[in-house]
Amino acid sequence: MEWRDKGIVLAVRPHGETSAIVEILTESQGRHAGLVKGARSKSMRPILQPGNQVTVGWRARLAEHLGMFQIEADHLGAGGVMEDRAALAGLNAACALAVMALPEREAHPAVHAGFELLLSAFEDEDVWPALYVRWEAGLLSDLGYGLDLRKCAVTGETEDLSHVSPRTGRAVCREEAAPYAAKLLELPGFMRGSGEIVKGDIAKGLDLTGYFLERRVLWPVDRQLPEARTRLIAELERIGRL
Repeated sequence: MEWRDKGIVLAVRPHGETSAIVEILTESQGRHAGLVKGARSKSMRPILQPGNQVTVGWRARLAEHLGMFQIEADHLGAGGVMEDRAALAGLNAACALAVMALPEREAHPAVHAGFELLLSAFEDEDVWPALYVRWEAGLLSDLGYGLDLRKCAVTGETEDLSHVSPRTGRAVCREEAAPYAAKLLELPGFMRGSGEIVKGDIAKGLDLTGYFLERRVLWPVDRQLPEARTRLIAELERIGRL
């Protein structure tokens, strides 16, 4: 059994003295793990960093085996965020959430494409926090728990949508939401593709996606949001981007 694909390094776990088990998000094979021999060598260490884009070949005798990876560097973008604490926190949060939420060996090409877009934006702190929130929303959607932000669940109106029902994940317009605002989740305009991003919007977006990721994706399998995501929120607050 073997295949070859493009991918993004998500996690690296030491295995033995010189090897590592590496998890990679690929376009056609999804989140996939494999053993890399010589992973701690000087030539491989810079390649096996979370966020790096690689070409990977996998081979195993049987499909259910862990198998071996042969990995070649495509774009070593991880080095570009190492000195930016907030961007590094964003990268680590996305990698940790992908490992935790995505089923192994199940293709999610839209999540992979969104991750590539996020990686390309980390150099611009005016852009990437909103892209990160959108990536989490896309992850929810691709896992079958997408938010319905097209129209008000009560009136069918498409304007002035301000909140989301925590029960249904559907949007609610401001007038209908007003009596129940304390029980609803706020919807920032940028998540519907309208309006400028103002102070507080990223926090609202993270609260919204985090709520549904916890309750729809993670809690049913006895998991919680990764600590890396908590550190991301702290870093965004530090730089004034929440």
